[in-house]
Amino acid sequence: MHRHHDDEVHEHDRGLSYDLPVLARRRMIRLMAGASLIPLVGCSSEDETAVSPSSASSSTASSSSSSSSSSSADCATIPNETAGPYPGDGSNGVNVLKESGVVRSDITKSFGDSAGGTAEGVPLTITLTVVDADSGCGTPKQGAAVYLWHCDREGNYSLYSEGVTEENYLRGVQETDDKGQVTFKSIFPACYTGRWPHIHFEVYGSLEDATAATSITNTSQLAFPEDVCDTVYASNGYSQSVQNLSQLSLETDNIFSDGYDQQLAAVEGSVEKGYTATLTVPV
Repeated sequence: MHRHHDDEVHEHDRGLSYDLPVLARRRMIRLMAGASLIPLVGCSSEDETAVSPSSASSSTASSSSSSSSSSSADCATIPNETAGPYPGDGSNGVNVLKESGVVRSDITKSFGDSAGGTAEGVPLTITLTVVDADSGCGTPKQGAAVYLWHCDREGNYSLYSEGVTEENYLRGVQETDDKGQVTFKSIFPACYTGRWPHIHFEVYGSLEDATAATSITNTSQLAFPEDVCDTVYASNGYSQSVQNLSQLSLETDNIFSDGYDQQLAAVEGSVEKGYTATLTVPV
């Protein structure tokens, strides 16, 4: 039985009253960017300003200088979002980051003496690539750390939700490699009432900071494409997610409604073989 009720929707990411300041701030940045001479845009080439024929005839030195000066402007930091009420980072009571065993790549199973459960569901491998936004997304952030967590197939969060308070699965920390990457083995999360399917993550400056639960650099969320969600939720164990997803869209979700281009993961795979989700995270 799905446990999320209408009166819990607003608590389950602290609701619009909590998130509106974040959303308003991001909308203001976009409005200011539209009115300024230097645009605040994403990392993709399709956001680059078109060059007129007359501009193309300018000197090579001028062109090189312009390209260099605009590189950092073409890469925006990942949008900051609420960590929700179930972060497990100590900001809402429970702290899993200081426990031995939290640094791991396979987060499908709980760790420690008091927990032994395994999260069932369609296999999902998540790879985040953390890059330096100031360098135009061209420099990997080696030695940073990512704490990642999400709900299970029933829409429950370990450590918090009824029935899984003794579990700590679907939570883990990793240090980025020389490519700025971390990879987690997990399962595809549910779509619970009131929220588009997503994964939470926090970026820290170092593994030491992450396991001390201090000095968070960025907090954000990863979103999933609708067609992939439809396919996964048609498989065994995700029946409640079908109805919940039908009542939502990325455009109406209270987190992603103001823009999700930087947070929409590239997803490949199948229900039978599992999926891979990748996302570049400029910080």
